[in-house]
Amino acid sequence: METLVGAHTSASGGAFNALLNGHEIGANTIQLFTSNQKQWRGKKYSQEELDQWFEVKKNSPIRKIMSHDSYLINLGCPNDENLQKSRKAFNEEIERCNALELSYLNFHPGAALKESVEQCLDYIVESLLLTRPLLENSNLKLLIEATAGQGSTVGHSFSELGYIIERTKDHLPMGICIDTCHIFAAGYDVRNMDAWNKTLDDFDQHVGLDFLYALHVNDSKFGMGSRKDRHAPIGEGEIGIDGFKAMMRHPKLKALPKYLETPGGMDAWKDEIILLKSFINS
Repeated sequence: METLVGAHTSASGGAFNALLNGHEIGANTIQLFTSNQKQWRGKKYSQEELDQWFEVKKNSPIRKIMSHDSYLINLGCPNDENLQKSRKAFNEEIERCNALELSYLNFHPGAALKESVEQCLDYIVESLLLTRPLLENSNLKLLIEATAGQGSTVGHSFSELGYIIERTKDHLPMGICIDTCHIFAAGYDVRNMDAWNKTLDDFDQHVGLDFLYALHVNDSKFGMGSRKDRHAPIGEGEIGIDGFKAMMRHPKLKALPKYLETPGGMDAWKDEIILLKSFINS
């Protein structure tokens, strides 16, 4: 079984460049922004851009490609104007993912700004269910990214993720992307094999391992339970190298695509991809 390890690569100058950048660092899977992640106005691909994408993809080893949606989107927003803007932007993101024939759309669930957490989760569920027509003839899966629990963000506990999955799974192609830094900051230990076993058992109880499709691979600058989302290079943070060795060897995680979002850029990712793969059989 091929181990899929890559990074979030730049699509500057055209989406096809994310594929080329992935190939340059030795990745066989990538994550990308399909549009500017800090603007409400979404990009619409021309036929020429799509042709470029598929021409490069045809000769690329990159598989299981994942999009990361805009940072502005809050599918649980209590303000109606911003909720409608978020829903429109999310729908446009799905349309771009479909046009590129991506495997996954990774998204932050949202934030409870003024309302209760449960009300926020219900808004998120309602927002997601509205996307159903866009996914009827699509192979795209929507992956909720587990958060660190900073501020008012929801989705940092497996029970909250399970709440959303339970109410959408029969209607939409749903799943979860675990970010190692985020779940560690949220209070889930992943520093060795025993810790991973306990955390995955907890995930299975509240969400179900069948819904775990991908991993963001980041060490954490701050300690377990800090609720601070600050990524660190692999082995240079509070999770430590043993946690990533266990992740790469764990039978329940081996087959999942893994995407680096560590600081350092292309040169660092090239080395970290080699490092992570070296853990498999060492």
